[in-house]
Amino acid sequence: MAFDFEKIKNDFPILDQKIYNKQLIYFDNAATSQTPLQVIEAEANVYKTYNSNIHRGVHCLSNKCTEAFEDVRKRTAKFLNARNNFEIIFTKGATESINLVAFSFVNTFLNKGDEIIISEMEHHSNIVPWQLMKQYKGIALKIIPVNEQGELNIEAFQNLLSPKTKLLAITHISNALGTINPIKKLIDIAHNNGTKVLIDGAQAVQHIKVDVQELDCDFYVFSGHKLYGPTGTGVLFGKEDLLNSMIPYQGGGEMIQTVSFEKTTFNELPYKFEAGTPNYAGIIGLGAAIDYINEIGLDNITAYENELHKYAESQLLTIPGLRIIGTAKHKTSVTSFLVDNIHPYDMGMMLDKIGIAVRTGHHCAQPIMDKFKIPGTVRASFAFYNSKDEIDSFVSGVRKVKQMFA
Repeated sequence: MAFDFEKIKNDFPILDQKIYNKQLIYFDNAATSQTPLQVIEAEANVYKTYNSNIHRGVHCLSNKCTEAFEDVRKRTAKFLNARNNFEIIFTKGATESINLVAFSFVNTFLNKGDEIIISEMEHHSNIVPWQLMKQYKGIALKIIPVNEQGELNIEAFQNLLSPKTKLLAITHISNALGTINPIKKLIDIAHNNGTKVLIDGAQAVQHIKVDVQELDCDFYVFSGHKLYGPTGTGVLFGKEDLLNSMIPYQGGGEMIQTVSFEKTTFNELPYKFEAGTPNYAGIIGLGAAIDYINEIGLDNITAYENELHKYAESQLLTIPGLRIIGTAKHKTSVTSFLVDNIHPYDMGMMLDKIGIAVRTGHHCAQPIMDKFKIPGTVRASFAFYNSKDEIDSFVSGVRKVKQMFA
């Protein structure tokens, strides 16, 4: 490992505590990652030293806050390798970013009978907005099937495409299965059909490098709270020509150029899609999270987490009756499983009693649970502040719970 694990763990004060007199082991990172001191201090510093509404002020505090906020846009564009800073739109999370595209892209470009393709493994955030557009706009929604390993059926996707297919909205990494989808291949296939592509990167940007120019995706979204940043922060990358053509998602202050009772003209990018006072303190904290990730290095993070993930699955599979849900060839950081007939909730509740935090249920991905004919899973999701020692304790805990129910 090319980084100092103990130093990194010390950056996360929340991890240094006991739950029911047991040392906390936090394996719920796919839901929300923990936040390092550097991020906490960056956000707190806004309120301590230069808190002021951005963009519209002429005084010193407003200018300083505006400069800090816009500097994060530059760093985010560099993080994703976007061509232009103004192609970065700040939102409150991946969910809002997808809803923004659903409203603005669909209402600008799609007509009744046009098609959008998603997959069986999508998070509800990448299902429900399109269902709403189906209801309100009369578009058709097509679904890419997933095989028993939790991998997309690429041939079926190609067969779903038609001249009416206007958008593919697909997850980069499944939050329920850990599958890494062949995003570049999917984008190339879609673009050959004239279809635009939105990538849900909520489970990707914290684990692997993302280059939106190399991918050539039309939209890419992620949430700050899964990237070791503050809650209520998120990013939408969109290509300049599309964002310029799309109608605004919300109306209000900042997103306008001129307003009269007869007519309103809209602001230039990115402000056209950032109505109202943003969570500027949170976004400045998000910038600190990006700096933190860059300092450690995503290549280092990827290598360490892949090693951790493989170790976890190999050790879990030594438990008789344990079944991993999602066995794709390309996976990362997420392991969903069931043990015998033990309900996931019971397993999760008992693990909590020994200080181990996992997620149980359908993980906001009910269609993929229906696909596997299960009510849900136990999900352990890993981050670079986790260790093999913690995994050993976790596997031992799963064994103990199995014995109790036996």
